[in-house]
Amino acid sequence: MVIPWGPILLLLCVANLHFAASTTNPQDAAALRSLMNDWQHTPPNWILSSDPCDSQWDGVQCSNSRVTALLLSNMGLVGKMGGDIGQLEELNTLDLSFNSNLTGPLSPAIGKLKQLTTLLLAGCSFSGNIPDELGNLPQLSFLALNSNKFTGGIPASLGKLSNLYWLDLSDNQLDGSLPVSTNTTPGLDQLLNAKHFHLSKNKLSGPIPPTLFSSKMMLIHILLDANQLNGNIPSQIGLVKTLEVLRLDKNLLIGTVPSTLSNLTSINELHLADNQLSGSIPDLSTMSSLNYVDLSNNLFDPSAAPTWFTTVDSLTTLLYGNPLCNQDTNVNVYCQLQQQQGDSYSTSLARCGSKSCSNDKKLDPQSCNCAQPYQGTFLFKAAPFSDLSSSSRFRELEVKLWTELSLTPDSVYLGNISFNTDSYLQIGVELFPPDGEYFTHLEIQLLGFRLTNQTFKPPDGFGPYLFYPFPYNTFADKTRGTSMSKGVIAAIAVGCVVVVLVLTGVAVYAFMQKKRAERAIELSKPFASWAPSGKDSGGVPQLKGARWFSYNELKKITSNFAESNEIGSGGYGKVYRGLLPGGQVVAINQKSAQQGSTQGGLEFKTEIELLSRVHHKNLVGLVGFCFEQGEQMLVYEYIPNGTLRETLSGRSGIYLDWKRRLRVALGSARGISYLHDLANPPIIHRDIKSTNILLDENLTAKVADFGLSKLVADSEKGHVSTQVKGTLGYLDPEYYMTQQLTDKSDVYSFGVVMLELITAKQPIEKGKYVVREVRMAMDKQAECYGLKEMMDPAIRNANNLIGFERFVELAMQCVQESAAERPAMSEVVKEFETILQNDGMNTVFNICIFVCHRLRNYKRCSPASL
Repeated sequence: MVIPWGPILLLLCVANLHFAASTTNPQDAAALRSLMNDWQHTPPNWILSSDPCDSQWDGVQCSNSRVTALLLSNMGLVGKMGGDIGQLEELNTLDLSFNSNLTGPLSPAIGKLKQLTTLLLAGCSFSGNIPDELGNLPQLSFLALNSNKFTGGIPASLGKLSNLYWLDLSDNQLDGSLPVSTNTTPGLDQLLNAKHFHLSKNKLSGPIPPTLFSSKMMLIHILLDANQLNGNIPSQIGLVKTLEVLRLDKNLLIGTVPSTLSNLTSINELHLADNQLSGSIPDLSTMSSLNYVDLSNNLFDPSAAPTWFTTVDSLTTLLYGNPLCNQDTNVNVYCQLQQQQGDSYSTSLARCGSKSCSNDKKLDPQSCNCAQPYQGTFLFKAAPFSDLSSSSRFRELEVKLWTELSLTPDSVYLGNISFNTDSYLQIGVELFPPDGEYFTHLEIQLLGFRLTNQTFKPPDGFGPYLFYPFPYNTFADKTRGTSMSKGVIAAIAVGCVVVVLVLTGVAVYAFMQKKRAERAIELSKPFASWAPSGKDSGGVPQLKGARWFSYNELKKITSNFAESNEIGSGGYGKVYRGLLPGGQVVAINQKSAQQGSTQGGLEFKTEIELLSRVHHKNLVGLVGFCFEQGEQMLVYEYIPNGTLRETLSGRSGIYLDWKRRLRVALGSARGISYLHDLANPPIIHRDIKSTNILLDENLTAKVADFGLSKLVADSEKGHVSTQVKGTLGYLDPEYYMTQQLTDKSDVYSFGVVMLELITAKQPIEKGKYVVREVRMAMDKQAECYGLKEMMDPAIRNANNLIGFERFVELAMQCVQESAAERPAMSEVVKEFETILQNDGMNTVFNICIFVCHRLRNYKRCSPASL
């Protein structure tokens, strides 16, 4: 029998390649492959024989070999959600939105995803009850289950989601009452950090519970329209002073409108239409922000129109369908149905003349070229205007879209603008690719995530919205088909030849790698000679995600370590900028033997092994190392925007508003928390300061210079005794008494950095210590805690200093004299996340940065766009 060696060798080669490349946690890999079997139309590069993280499966984000995000919006997935989703234990973002052929019940196994912060399943066809297990997700901050087919009641367990700020269950078939807490069960009234209750278009019934609302709540949107709620409007709604939009229309509400609504001085839209409300119309003149009130189709008393109607400027009032309109001719202006004047707005294509495109393409209004746009429909749930011909209003929306989504100016088309039967403003939108005729898959991924995850903020006056995307068929997708044409067969034949050539190339590459490894072993001998007591240090360092560079390689990419490429220097030696052959820019730290920054071979080996294992988006990553010709060099990713200190001092020319400072603080804290809690072994940095916090092209904070930090063995997690490495002004005061540094020493140093973010001052400036100065000036009864004069002038007069007081309190907790009174870094991270979430700024914006990174297009992924 002739053995078919070709296929056998091919199979063995593929299997061996897969084994060598595999980096995904086995449990996560098995879960993804199970989902792949459950679903049809998964992305083309989801291949069973490949490794999800190593092969960068589309829509899969990984960190430290664990799957942390699934971004699969609008992918055309077909199937059901199996229980294996619960095996992705480190998942923090799950976006399956607008896959309308995902059906069946929602798996209770989702309740096992303890790290989940964002669950986005809008626009699918999931049915059955919403599982109670969703209440077991302690980190969840964004929950969107709208536009599905869920039935049953709203689970009371959702009240346990203390971090939730966005709740959207609208457009389902949910029934029953609104759950509130009792002595034994949770309820929606416990969601004190929530900003959004979107529960419209269901079958919810019963009265609105008075205990649902309290003065402790931070809601800005309450949308309960198009349900079957009955009874009176509870006066307690007037306690929610943050409210901006209230929709109770299209229900069965009765009784009078409570006078307490006049306490809602921030409200700008009030919708009470299509109920059975009666009595006199309340005085709403104290609602200084109100610009739209719809009281139509009710039973308000046929008395004279309130005099306050004419005292509120720019107020649109609708009263038609009330007995009042049949009695008082003075209110006729309020009793008329709003009619559209003229044609609704659409983006002009006049400059393109009579040019037309094929069916799958549209005219780009900016270039007049034919391209395939990303299309969808906006539904604005509470638009306070009826004039659909206003070019200025819709032009403002166009500009906001192409600006915030980082598209080419004027590459947005708006059309088909109308009000639908739900009184929602409906706008068709087309977004055109900046380059060429098609978006890439990753660009679509980014656009879809930002529009469906509410990261995009429309102009004032449009109100809350939904975005329904259309399927996008990229050029690559058009080659798919169900039958095999001659062209396809020919392509397969060519593909087979390519496979053979690739395998040949792999063999050559493996041979070259073997030679390189042998050379690396030779070069590793200095480790053995420098090891203590003459013991072998173990040969070539065991690296993860980093590589060895020869001295000549680094000499070449730095132009022989030219002075023009020097970007920094200090006690650690000099740092040079270099450009690798593949185009990656790196920073090379050349340690200085004269200044004592070089180490023994074993110590250097330990350091690079440690650095290669530490992977976090808020830590500067190690690319490789060189240990040759007496040189010790570390090669890091290049961080282009310099240090936080340079930015705060104004030397970098980068402006950090308050929100960006909060994000820098959060990112830095996450990086330090990773070193303390998740690095193996744990690491104490020992030199946290603003010059060791770098800012990348997206102004994401990255903590640097932790390579020489102290490793904490399990037996000594309480403290470490070591020579001081810290910097004056940042150093833990307890060190001077105990000669011990702990993780709380890093917390103290970070607290000083927080005060720098407020004041822009160095820790010790003109003989004054910023910690002492802030402590003496603090007055919690005064504006900005009495720190106005000390604040950085760049933010001193800002209108909205989100969470400023809490930020100051947290900083002062971090710089407590006693380490025992300082929070852990993990607690600091949670506080920052709460501050940002309370403003509706979803911290998963980092996912957008991840997609931007994958796009390799930093210009279009600017900080302003995130």
